Amino acid sequence: MRPKRKGDFVTRKKSDLFEEAIRKLQNLVEKLEKGDLPLEEAMECFSEGMRTAQFCHRKLEEAENKVQMLLKDQQGEWKSAPFEPAQTSPGED
Repeated sequence: MRPKRKGDFVTRKKSDLFEEAIRKLQNLVEKLEKGDLPLEEAMECFSEGMRTAQFCHRKLEEAENKVQMLLKDQQGEWKSAPFEPAQTSPGED
């Protein structure tokens, strides 16, 4: 069975792509955490997991870039501004 490439995701509805990729990533992590895969298969799972994680990261960045905050300016008019997430320190998750 060949590992899926990022292009394999385009056959699904766009709204389902991210959720499907997250489920796939969770399954890959569970397989790897069991520790009973042969080395070659574990390496394939790891590589597929990295590609899937990169896909998810790109989708999250795209979503973040689309999010806008509405703010009132000094004249009381609503203006949109880019959303900037708060930075968290390591361990605050």
